[in-house]
Amino acid sequence: MDPATANLFYVPFYGGLHMSSMSRESNLTVRDELAVRLIEYIKNHLWWQRHHGRDHFLVLGRTAWDFMRSDSGPDIGASCLLNLPLVKNMTVLTLERQPWRGTNQYGIPYPSYFHPSSVVQMLMWQQKMRLSKRIHLFSFIGGARKGVEKAAIRDQLIRQCDESTQCKLLKCGNDGTSKCHEPSEVLRVMSQSEFCLQAPGDSFTRRSTFDSLLAGCIPVFFSPHSAYTQYRWYLPANGNEYSVYIEGSEIEKRKIEEELLKISKEKVERMRRRIIELMPSLTYAHPNATDVGFEDAIDVAVAALAKLVRVKIGAVD
Repeated sequence: MDPATANLFYVPFYGGLHMSSMSRESNLTVRDELAVRLIEYIKNHLWWQRHHGRDHFLVLGRTAWDFMRSDSGPDIGASCLLNLPLVKNMTVLTLERQPWRGTNQYGIPYPSYFHPSSVVQMLMWQQKMRLSKRIHLFSFIGGARKGVEKAAIRDQLIRQCDESTQCKLLKCGNDGTSKCHEPSEVLRVMSQSEFCLQAPGDSFTRRSTFDSLLAGCIPVFFSPHSAYTQYRWYLPANGNEYSVYIEGSEIEKRKIEEELLKISKEKVERMRRRIIELMPSLTYAHPNATDVGFEDAIDVAVAALAKLVRVKIGAVD
């Protein structure tokens, strides 16, 4: 409770809620107003001035792209929040960072369906996924997308999965028959699959990646920005430890089933063991739980932030 002894300052700005309320606002000045007011307000605080915000951080429950609208670019996103000069002094935790310009941005896991209240629940979950009978070589849960590149990858995944006897396809759509939003069905398919195809969604990343990891299903990526450039606090630097990579531009020429069958059973088991080890740090413990007995995604973020801020402040001082 004493700011003078604090190492970190959390700025409780609910950017995702603000974006949802402003997505149809045509006046860009109005869209940016709250972000501008936030910075004008906070920059006058004593504790901001101490290190010019380098020990402050934001958490945004949407992708960074939603807060990087610029006058020179397309009208994408709710505001220019992350382009404001003073915000660049802060550290920003977001579900997806901008890989090229987001030097102060760090990806954090999407919330999945599993929120354990104790270490016992976590251990039971890990054992359940360890023993799960995986009857499908691979699976794809998703639907078609607009946009030339995304549509091409999605169409190929749906086609190849549909044509394979070793793939389980859970196709998403708006016809009222889709089971994509039923947690039990999604986790059932993933926990019965050796590999889960993770095509880019509306942006590079997908919540499905974390659903699959928590189901012990090895993710197959088609863009390095779906995980490798995003979650360095949470996932091994060597993507081969926990995932498979197939270049998205090559899937028309490469049969996914054949690529996955080339991977030895020993390597598959080694990758799954690594994923099961990572599970506690990829999940968010139940919000009402106390003393859960393991470090979850929040603990990982706070520890990484503390270390990062020490480096940032030390470099300036």
